[in-house]
Amino acid sequence: MRTAKRHKWALPVVVLACLFGALPCCRAQAGGHEIHVLAAADLQTALPAIADAYEHATGVKLIVSYGSSATLATQILNGDPADLFLAANYEYPEKIVAAGLADTPAPLEYARGTLVLWARKDSPFQPLTQNTLGDARIQTLAIADPAHAPYGLAAERALQAMHLYEKLKPHIVVAENIAQAAQFVESGNAQLGFISLTTASTDHFKELGTFVRMQPGTYPPIRQCAVVMKKSEHRSEAHAFLDWLRSPAIQQNLPKYGLDPAE
Repeated sequence: MRTAKRHKWALPVVVLACLFGALPCCRAQAGGHEIHVLAAADLQTALPAIADAYEHATGVKLIVSYGSSATLATQILNGDPADLFLAANYEYPEKIVAAGLADTPAPLEYARGTLVLWARKDSPFQPLTQNTLGDARIQTLAIADPAHAPYGLAAERALQAMHLYEKLKPHIVVAENIAQAAQFVESGNAQLGFISLTTASTDHFKELGTFVRMQPGTYPPIRQCAVVMKKSEHRSEAHAFLDWLRSPAIQQNLPKYGLDPAE
């Protein structure tokens, strides 16, 4: 059986339990069911606490595995018995729909992501601005792999829109996913990095560094979408969690954790 991954950047469950205290109390009906969730790496800082709060209120446990959206989609297409796929874009869940593996005719949007540029507080590039990307001293810039990670593609598009991609391309350090891109900058293996606002908003990263939001018009909207697997034995539980995540009460609190409400 898979075990849920816990991350040092996870948000305190007590905070979420208070914010999401209106969760339906259906522990008796849930019967201790588990949901196997494949989740985009940008959720690694927020989903553990959300999952804990949901389990506390309902008795349904989320067993979560993280990775780039492309990698997770490939796992599903290759037969991974997931119940729910929480991706960082629309395209990869749509591949699951097109393959006839989802139980809805289209992916369901649950949030919108924001791309930020992040640097440590001891960086020579402080104070950080978008103009920092034009600094000739840049030697290493971390981004998630554009071929596999929606945030990496967003970073690439942002650089292209700013007419800086060709200049910075020799200095780009490619990470497997957005969480690894954050680790590269945190550890000093990259001077700057494009990461998700979900990560930059955690106490850990706010204490360690600063960030600047990239202008939304410089990259395609990051529509984070989900699908429930048609062959899942826990479809009702997976949909119940997804419905809760998409409910107005939860959506209005998403900005506290670096996500915008779905549109």
